[in-house]
Amino acid sequence: MTEFTAALTFKSGVTVKNRLMMSPMTTRQSFFDGEVTKDEIAYYERRAHGVGAIITGAANVQAGGKGWPGELSIADDAMIPRLQALATGIQDAGAKAIIQLVHAGRMTNRATLGGVQTVSASAVAAERPNAETPRAMTDAEVQETIKAFGEATRRAIQAGFDGVELHGANTYLIQQFFSPHSNRRTDQWGGDREKRTHFIKAMLTSVFAAVKQYAKRPFLVGYRVSPEEFETPGIRFEDTLYLIDQLVQTDLDYLHISLNNYDRVARAADYQEKSILAYVKDEVAGKLPIMGVGQVRTRQDVANVLADTDLVAVGEQLLFDPDWATKLLTNRDQEILTAPFESLFAAQRNQFNLPLADFLAERYRSTPNI
Repeated sequence: MTEFTAALTFKSGVTVKNRLMMSPMTTRQSFFDGEVTKDEIAYYERRAHGVGAIITGAANVQAGGKGWPGELSIADDAMIPRLQALATGIQDAGAKAIIQLVHAGRMTNRATLGGVQTVSASAVAAERPNAETPRAMTDAEVQETIKAFGEATRRAIQAGFDGVELHGANTYLIQQFFSPHSNRRTDQWGGDREKRTHFIKAMLTSVFAAVKQYAKRPFLVGYRVSPEEFETPGIRFEDTLYLIDQLVQTDLDYLHISLNNYDRVARAADYQEKSILAYVKDEVAGKLPIMGVGQVRTRQDVANVLADTDLVAVGEQLLFDPDWATKLLTNRDQEILTAPFESLFAAQRNQFNLPLADFLAERYRSTPNI
């Protein structure tokens, strides 16, 4: 089994010093236009000590893809200077800096978009409370969005990041094009499972073209995927395994499996004998590094995840226990915070700035979008 202290060099040539990654989490700490704030830089710097890499919270690639107030933006060249300050802050603390790229698609609302209607693959509302019905994107808009992911990658390179993670999970736009629930199109961007991967493949082509043209040093590209959807019709685990088969044939550096618990078992009857991560490991068969995530809090959790993966992403634990990775690395396990996250938030609320504190208060009163 892989030790979490071991370094890993990706296909791109980027090397992380260990297998501990900070998972991307929403913080709502950016300015109204998505520009990086001092608080945001300090937040990531504080958690960058010990981990191999920080994956930032989602950054929208287009204004119409903004998912929530206070979200990072990488949609305009004007953002590059402050994004550079963020990347530098993370790197100076000893971690690689990876920025997650997103378009929210139908998982946003008119209020967030300044009155503009949301867009998606098709005009089908999400199955969630108060969901707004999006407008189906035109072919030209799809092409522009694909281009926008490439342009965002260029900005990430120019800002000095070590890589990007493409947010193809958590029901956002990339996933919406793959899902039979949100994608009812009959043009080149929709249809059967194979045709619903067209957007993903075209986006990857755009992203890798930007890397080839602009990166003067190793630059990685990761991809995050959610294994299943609850909607009918929706993505089933078998569909995700098909998508994974397509992704391992690309130049991606890693595959990040988005889970609320790392030992979660699929809903599908044919995949009940072991965890989702174990099935993904079998499907990938060593062709691409896998990142596991979901309620990782202890040394044993890390070992359990690495039994089926190559990397461990840690979210909430680092939120409340910023020195968690350092504690593990220096064998100070007895100092690791183990109380329920709700209790930790209640005790630490005053340590977070107001936007993040308010967001966490909402989170611990509701079910997160997983």
